[in-house]
Amino acid sequence: MAAARRGQGPLNLDLPNGTTSELPPLAALFFIYFDIKAGYTIGWKRSLPGIELEGVVEYKSLPSGLHTVKEDLIYFVHENHAGLSAFVNAPAAEESRNARMIAVGVMVPLSYGRLGRSWKHAKKLKEMASELIIDTSKTKVLEEYWEEHKAQGPAPVADTDSLLDSPSSIRFKPILTTPSKPRGHNRNRSASDGTALLPPGHTLSTYHPARSLLRLLEVFGPLIFPIHRAALLRKRILITAHAPVQDICNFVYDISVLSNIPLAVTDLLSSTAPPTRLRPLFTIGVHDIPLLEADLLASKQPPTSSPGSTLTESEDPGHGWIACTTDSILAMKNTLYDVLITMPPPYSEDANQKIWPKVESSKGVEMKATQRDLRRFQTLRWGLSRASPPASRDGDAEPVRATSSSTSIHKETLLDIPDTDNIIEPLSWSALAYSGFMWWASAGEQRLHSEEETEADSQLLAGLSLSTSSPSTPRPRSYSSSSQSNTKGKINGAMQEGEAQQEMALIAYFHRLTTQILSTLSDIVDATDSDDEREDDRSPLHPHSAEECEGEGEEESGPAMYVTSQDMMRMGLDEWSVGDHEFMEEVCKAYFGRKAKVEGRNVDVCGIRVC
Repeated sequence: MAAARRGQGPLNLDLPNGTTSELPPLAALFFIYFDIKAGYTIGWKRSLPGIELEGVVEYKSLPSGLHTVKEDLIYFVHENHAGLSAFVNAPAAEESRNARMIAVGVMVPLSYGRLGRSWKHAKKLKEMASELIIDTSKTKVLEEYWEEHKAQGPAPVADTDSLLDSPSSIRFKPILTTPSKPRGHNRNRSASDGTALLPPGHTLSTYHPARSLLRLLEVFGPLIFPIHRAALLRKRILITAHAPVQDICNFVYDISVLSNIPLAVTDLLSSTAPPTRLRPLFTIGVHDIPLLEADLLASKQPPTSSPGSTLTESEDPGHGWIACTTDSILAMKNTLYDVLITMPPPYSEDANQKIWPKVESSKGVEMKATQRDLRRFQTLRWGLSRASPPASRDGDAEPVRATSSSTSIHKETLLDIPDTDNIIEPLSWSALAYSGFMWWASAGEQRLHSEEETEADSQLLAGLSLSTSSPSTPRPRSYSSSSQSNTKGKINGAMQEGEAQQEMALIAYFHRLTTQILSTLSDIVDATDSDDEREDDRSPLHPHSAEECEGEGEEESGPAMYVTSQDMMRMGLDEWSVGDHEFMEEVCKAYFGRKAKVEGRNVDVCGIRVC
């Protein structure tokens, strides 16, 4: 299964407030300033032997457009290291073009996770940048920091990761993803295997990228689901945005984590399946075009099974990536990416109407959320707010403007969805005809379908601590200022822990969704193979009979598989959506090495197909 290549293996927890909260060792520390003649210049640097900084960190840690902001945090990846730089822009004399711009950055081994836990250095980097912006000659603070935190030995084997990369948990109860009627070699699988565990008393550190998960939902809305599906297919996803880039870098991390393949289903996949994690590149620019071109060439190579491989993600190109950029020229090179996400400009936060990001394929075809995605998102938002029952299936709630720019979402924002007409696929004629026919023929059956869908969405939320409320601590009539401070600290700590549990639950939710899709498909594969092996017991009426797939073509790993509309519903997909049908064909080929025939939903009246 190429476990090492896919990033499997033991994944240790990163406990920010616990005994393992020490800072990751540094492979490099550098200071960059802007020179009016030479541009960005490295003014001070230290690194371990073999790590080259010149001509690398100046471009990777300082993307274009930073001159328009006062400060920023920039994440990037270079070879086997993750980088983080703290940028500061301050007013200066006219001879310095009225601005003084500097950045202080670090590089840490990727052995410690997607970002090597580099965010643990963010606070100190910002402090040192604030000191150096006043006097760039005072580099003693850099020397001291390097001597204190530089790596003393070789980096550990790439078998650890951050808290949110851990795909197993004992906190949440499992839900069964196996259909109620046994088919083939069904297995009881836990959809909670994608859950990350946060022990009591621990919170995410201040600059942890996952603190932006709620903000991610606020920004993308129902679009998060087609983005999640693209990430599952290990597409090359490019996000274009304006400075500052900290939020977008966080989104790159979040989407990569949400699209993890849980360990519970990795043994069900083909040996040529894509890596279990989407490779995050974070900030990239025009200087990274050769890297993207090399990845494009690698992606055109046929998949191979390499169970003994020990390659890390950074050494295993051609399996998709997600990155962000402020260089608009990259968006013009549509051969280098599969999916382009264009973020609205920063000033759109003050617009009267919600402005959604634009998601499109490399050919310029806009990718929208399905009607099913919209209903699922409404249920998820209800789970986040726990303030009222899910929105009616007959229509959306009254739209409101989302104004929060923090990492938490206010309840009033969660209860109402801004106008989604331009990001949701319109109701197809077949779906419209079916709804009308079901209302005319059997309103009870239509209600049953709606109830089954609602129940399925509720199962994804079962046992997850999605809601968080402010803890209430009884206040005595008189107490000292010190006791008041202690009480306030306990309240803030409890609130931070509640928010962290909410973010953990969101990751578990998307991992459950992934498990639901892959385990259902595995059941179909088992049933197809069983029917193919037992020729005497095969029936032409069996929905997954290999005979029904005859003529559809076979892959080397086995006969083609037949996916019914009921299977699509069981996986939480839209049986009416052409895009979801194409996704199903791609995921079957990628993860199971099978060609798939996906059944469309039809409307029959007295044996006559209407549509």
